Amino acid sequence: MVKKILFPLIGIFLAFRSYEILKTLCLVEPSEFSLWIKLLLSFLLNLFITGIFAFMGFAYKTNRLLPENYYRIKNKDLLSKLSKLLQVEYFKRFLLLLFWGKKKNRQKYFDGTKSGLENLDYQTRQSEFGHLAALVIIQLSVVTMLIKGHYLIAVLTTTLNFISNFYPVILQRNHRIQIERIKNIQKRKPTAQHRL
Repeated sequence: MVKKILFPLIGIFLAFRSYEILKTLCLVEPSEFSLWIKLLLSFLLNLFITGIFAFMGFAYKTNRLLPENYYRIKNKDLLSKLSKLLQVEYFKRFLLLLFWGKKKNRQKYFDGTKSGLENLDYQTRQSEFGHLAALVIIQLSVVTMLIKGHYLIAVLTTTLNFISNFYPVILQRNHRIQIERIKNIQKRKPTAQHRL
């Protein structure tokens, strides 16, 4: 119950901080920022906006804001080709090395059971929605930067957004292809045990 109140408040705080950054960009000339400040502002804007949706997703089932049809992978071959082109596998390895390599962290999302598979499916949707929403909002904020002449900040923000939000969207869609494959195998084996 506490997180349903606390996490949205954190999200509101992050939204306010994001607004303040954008307001500053509207009021200050590009030449007044050093390279380091431009990089810092790009990083913070990505962090704050992504954080808004992360905290909301920790508290509520935000994935339901998009229709069920969105989460179905319609063109698996295209997704596979895009993943190979973007080297999403290296991004996945980086995440495993950084955080998800620990068994305890992985088991929060998938414990090897049938119900664990359903939880993993749900978590991929939550994560994808949060990253997709952040991706869109951040890119909309880039329009403001371009209008105000903050071209380098726009490029830096877009680059960070691509890495921190677009890659996770692609990764979660790949996860759901694997989940669907496992579910199809389970359907063909109705007497299979609950452990995968």
